[in-house]
Amino acid sequence: MKNIIIIGAGGFGRECYAIALACIENGADFIVKGFLDDNNEALNGYANYPKIIGKLSTYEIEENDAFVCAIGNPKTKEKCTNMILERGGEFINLIHPKATIGLNCKMGKGCIMMPNTLIGQDVTVGDFVTFDGYSSVGHDVHISSYSHFSPFAFVAGGSRIGLRVMIQPGARVIIHRTIGDDVTIGVGSVVLRDLKPGITVFGNPAKQI
Repeated sequence: MKNIIIIGAGGFGRECYAIALACIENGADFIVKGFLDDNNEALNGYANYPKIIGKLSTYEIEENDAFVCAIGNPKTKEKCTNMILERGGEFINLIHPKATIGLNCKMGKGCIMMPNTLIGQDVTVGDFVTFDGYSSVGHDVHISSYSHFSPFAFVAGGSRIGLRVMIQPGARVIIHRTIGDDVTIGVGSVVLRDLKPGITVFGNPAKQI
């Protein structure tokens, strides 16, 4: 049996704990050991959560430990996951029972799917990709590692999403678009064209800001 450790005890971490409980109720063979967070008071005022068992930088990985990274910012997530990977740690996918994954999809490690998320057919997902509630992805989309789909984000079929892309709530990407690495798509934006790496866009149609 795996002992799940959630990196980050903020709001996202608490949501991941709720997903883990739903998975356990659905037959998953793991328990939640606790959180890692540099802020020992992150759970003050909150009830019914496991305790913070250490800091990311100093935690000594034990047998049967497996990690979930509950950090939204893609660049920070990459740094934190690398700290565990470099010490030989293992990450699992945390997928809510009410998430939907289509036929022939491929998914890397450390991915998170909230309830009511949807991935269409023949989608390829890299490592450490997060799908927040009600986000959805059409058929044949390719998603690179560390990207984040916020609530109600949508990417249409055949599109390619680069590394560390942040798609904020309610944003839309039309069919067959290519989104470069390190792009941020602002809240409610509609992407009609390919986006070059490293830019932030906002609006309908989405324009660089």
